[in-house]
Amino acid sequence: MQCHVALSQESHPELAAHAVAASVHEALGEAGCHLAFVFFSPHFSSDIQRMVEIIHENLRPQTLVGCMGQGIIGADQEIEEHPGLVLWGLRSTDMRVVPFMLTPKIEGEVASLEGWPVGLESTPHPYTFFLFADPFSTPIDELLSLLEEQAPGSSAIGGIASGVMDVGESRLVFNRDIIGSGVVGVAVQGGVEIRTVVSQGCQPIGERYVVTKVDQNVIQELGGIPPLERLESTLKSLDEHEQQQAAHGLQVGIAMDEHRPEFGQGDFLIRGLLGADRQSGSLAIADFVQEGQTIQFHVRDAHAASEDFHLLLSKERVTHPDSPPKGALLFSCNGRGRRFFETPHHDVVTLQHQMGAIPIAGFFAGGEIGPVSGKNFLHGYTASLALFYEEVSRPSKMDMTSDTFNTSKERGS
Repeated sequence: MQCHVALSQESHPELAAHAVAASVHEALGEAGCHLAFVFFSPHFSSDIQRMVEIIHENLRPQTLVGCMGQGIIGADQEIEEHPGLVLWGLRSTDMRVVPFMLTPKIEGEVASLEGWPVGLESTPHPYTFFLFADPFSTPIDELLSLLEEQAPGSSAIGGIASGVMDVGESRLVFNRDIIGSGVVGVAVQGGVEIRTVVSQGCQPIGERYVVTKVDQNVIQELGGIPPLERLESTLKSLDEHEQQQAAHGLQVGIAMDEHRPEFGQGDFLIRGLLGADRQSGSLAIADFVQEGQTIQFHVRDAHAASEDFHLLLSKERVTHPDSPPKGALLFSCNGRGRRFFETPHHDVVTLQHQMGAIPIAGFFAGGEIGPVSGKNFLHGYTASLALFYEEVSRPSKMDMTSDTFNTSKERGS
């Protein structure tokens, strides 16, 4: 397995495209690039069609997908508010790759997605999906439900295209085409081991409580007591610094597995606290919950987000002590970056500190897609990460169909 990343901050679109394509081609050699991802800043919005043509002419990737982002991530840098283009290429044998494009369809007030690839129907083996979606036209709930229905057990990771202000301004890349709506993506199976890490950037505070009365997203009782009383009691137990954290970044964590003997980082789905009703003592959160579920209040700030990312990466490294990843794709919220951490390149530097100088590419998204406890969600203020490892045990070679592409092997550069 071999992969390589090339980053250009050249403002001239054609020079930038030539530079990254040449770099990836030289690294992967004549054996070719079987899967490539491209991410670019809004500076190249009107030029990306020509840039993609240059990439195809020079690199000839069998599959190319990507999108525009408010900022981009490449190698050891996060490029914010400046021109940037990053190209990440992969070669890996025995890997099945199925690119697809989903088109939004609206009937009355019901939005759906059309174009699910035939090659993915009723597969007995899970895929890893990489998804890039237009924020204005994509029904995200429908997208995630479609994945769960058509490819149960599969992981999805990616993000919502950003850097756009209005309908039709998105730029999604699907091989040689530039798409302005819907979803582009690729499903990967075999040939590599892909592991996901989703850092929601929060730390738990106080005790855990069982939801005993709820109306959709309005929690009315926690352990038989109004949730506002539980929250006020939790806040009073914090020290002054923790109270300041909570004042600016209070969140609610929903436990994803009620049967765990202990709960830790990654065991909660983080959702925003929308408001409170002083008279009833109820709390409204940004998701539906059910009676019997466990919740815990969380806080989010730069320190908590940094610590959470470090901890999750440390846990991941322990799972592969003798086999570091060969490459990574990183999708960070556009609310993170320099403004949040007050230092540049935080997420990508943290990743390289934990995993080594591996090829990394990605972008700052308007919403991040990633699995929590085996189920795929759309997140905010999150870093969603896909790590590519050498496949430990290779299955017998798959028969390739017309909608798939053979791919070759990757190494970290």
